[in-house]
Amino acid sequence: MSAWSWKSAAGSTIHVVRNLALISLGSALCAVAINGILLPHQFFGAGFAGVSLVIHYQFPSLPVAALYFILNIPVFSLGWMYVGRRFFLYSIGGMLIFTSALAWVHVSLPIHDKILSALLAGIIVGAGSGIILRSLGSSGGLDILSVILLKRFSIRLGTTILAFNTLILGAGAILFSLDAALYTLIYIFVSSYMINFVVMGLSQRKAVFIISPQWEKISHEIMEKIHRGVTIIGGRGGYTDREEQILYTVVTFRDLSQLKQLVRGFDSDAFVVVTDTLEVIGHRIGNQPHW
Repeated sequence: MSAWSWKSAAGSTIHVVRNLALISLGSALCAVAINGILLPHQFFGAGFAGVSLVIHYQFPSLPVAALYFILNIPVFSLGWMYVGRRFFLYSIGGMLIFTSALAWVHVSLPIHDKILSALLAGIIVGAGSGIILRSLGSSGGLDILSVILLKRFSIRLGTTILAFNTLILGAGAILFSLDAALYTLIYIFVSSYMINFVVMGLSQRKAVFIISPQWEKISHEIMEKIHRGVTIIGGRGGYTDREEQILYTVVTFRDLSQLKQLVRGFDSDAFVVVTDTLEVIGHRIGNQPHW
């Protein structure tokens, strides 16, 4: 085997190990929250794990891990048709790891207040699910549906999960108690926020529009000092009826302060608009996970 082939194989192995490690860590965190908080407090949970918990409460002899595995079998047909093959294969591994974590990871968390329990469970599960989705796979179930909707319709991962789980809450409130459903709602809301934060929030990009007579100097400095591309858009002032050049650029959150200082250095009266981005696809500045 040539040196290049050996390095390529080693790099591929490290890549696989990294992704499986992320899935394992995320699955372990989720299992800690499910077995240590949701089950003792009789919360319903979220996604397929939530459905598994509801069935388990009705039929205690059926283990949550086994129910989760069975429920995932039909959904993987969607994964095969709509998501990438690499994501699909990693997700199979992720589902098996997650199922194993549910069966083997049991940590007792001595929290008795139900609101505090719901908050902590949401933080742990949201962080765990986000870590899993930072890999090239998922734990199966609702994660696959969320990724499909993100890729096809740019619907945030947490938004899909929150909407789907509303249905579970409604069923839980009818079958069990409204109090349990409301505590679970707190857990789901916190977890959905944490998923968005872990998956996208740590690499959030800002889209910036700049209107200034000094647009040429500002554009040059953005490219030279911040090393970001700039698009020049022709426009016309509605009040002045003058031709205007609008600069459009996308920067990281860390670059934003430097960009604003740079603009003020050339034109303290420059009109600047900063907006959040849902996702950015592209070389160097992109932040969309490659599902």
